[in-house]
This record gives sequence, structure tokens and C-alpha cells, in this order.
Amino acid sequence: MKYKNNRIGSAVLACGTLVGMLLLSATARADDIPPLEERLQLCAGCHNPDGNSVIPGNPKLSGLDAKYIARQLSDFKEGKRVSEVMASIIPMVDEKEFKPLAAYFSKQKRTDGVPEKADLVAAGKQIFDEGVIGTAAPACAGCHNEDGSGSNKFPRLSGQDPTYVKAQMLNFKNAVRNNDPKAVMQAVAKRLNEQEIEAVAEYIVTLKEAE
Repeated sequence: MKYKNNRIGSAVLACGTLVGMLLLSATARADDIPPLEERLQLCAGCHNPDGNSVIPGNPKLSGLDAKYIARQLSDFKEGKRVSEVMASIIPMVDEKEFKPLAAYFSKQKRTDGVPEKADLVAAGKQIFDEGVIGTAAPACAGCHNEDGSGSNKFPRLSGQDPTYVKAQMLNFKNAVRNNDPKAVMQAVAKRLNEQEIEAVAEYIVTLKEAE
């Protein structure tokens, strides 16, 4: 009986030691996660500290819905959304950091943008507001609002970089990007030709945040 008790005591001690080691390991992993300020330095290289990237082709993160940003980060992490740049960055970001980062950028004020091809803005506005009757392409405003402010389901577009918008629309059109819920954007983009996509992108950047 004494031998049995010793075995039980040893097992309990071993179990306790294992639990302690796991807790220490978990704490160590948590401590390994850089503070938000440090992690933002990684994001700032492409998106600026306030999320208003000035590099053509890089998206503005400022003012985007926090859940949308977190979902995109998760999709990059899981390989559901592909980007050569993000593929080298996302492995360095822990999933626990997604929500804090998303919350930070969602609270930043978006700066106004400037079209690269002003002569396309009028045509882009018509497509954004009314769609394209000939191909039954729906109006962008139907999901993203007339001012491009978006919602908790559809991302904010106002002031977004036109080069980035065009690239993403073409990615949807060519099924390079397919992480849109219910393939809505893929269906829309396939109904627009490249010239129409470019015009819409040039109009979108002119949309401004409501005062």
C-alpha cells in the first residue's frame, strides 16, 4: 500500500511539474510577443504609422473596419489570400496580435487621396453609382455606400490608393484573389473590363471621409 501511495505521489508530482513547465512555456511565448508600438514599426514600413500609405500599390489601412482587417490578416496567415510581400511579413506576426493591430488602424483618420488619371473620374463615378447596364454589373455604392465608407461587411474604399484598388479588382476578376465571402467581388469584377475597373479606381480615391 505504501508502494502504491509512493507511485501516486510520484505521478502527482510529475504531473504538477509538467503543468508548471507548460505554464512557464505559455508565459514565455506570451512574453515573446512584441508590444504594439514595436509591432507597428513592422507595419509602418509599407502602410505608414497612421495607416495612410503613400506608396502606390500599398493599401491604406486607416479607417477600415477592425473585423475586416483582422480577417484579412488571418487569411494571409492561412494562405487564403496571397501576396508576395505579406507572405514574408505575416509569419512574424502572432495571431494574438491581429485584433490589437486591427483596432489601432481602424481608429486612424484616413487622409484624402488624389486621382492619377483625372480624366477617368467622371466615368468611374457613373459605374460606382449606377453600375454597368450592359453587363449587369451592380453599383459599387450598393455595398460600399455612396461615399465609399463601407460597413462591417464591406470594406471602406474612400480615398484608397487607385493602383491598389485596380490590382485587387483584377485579382478578383482573374480569380487570383478569392477570399471574398460568397465570391461577391469575383462576380462583380468579372462583369467589368479593365478600362472600367481603372475608371472606378480613379473615382474611389476622390471619395472623402464625412466630416
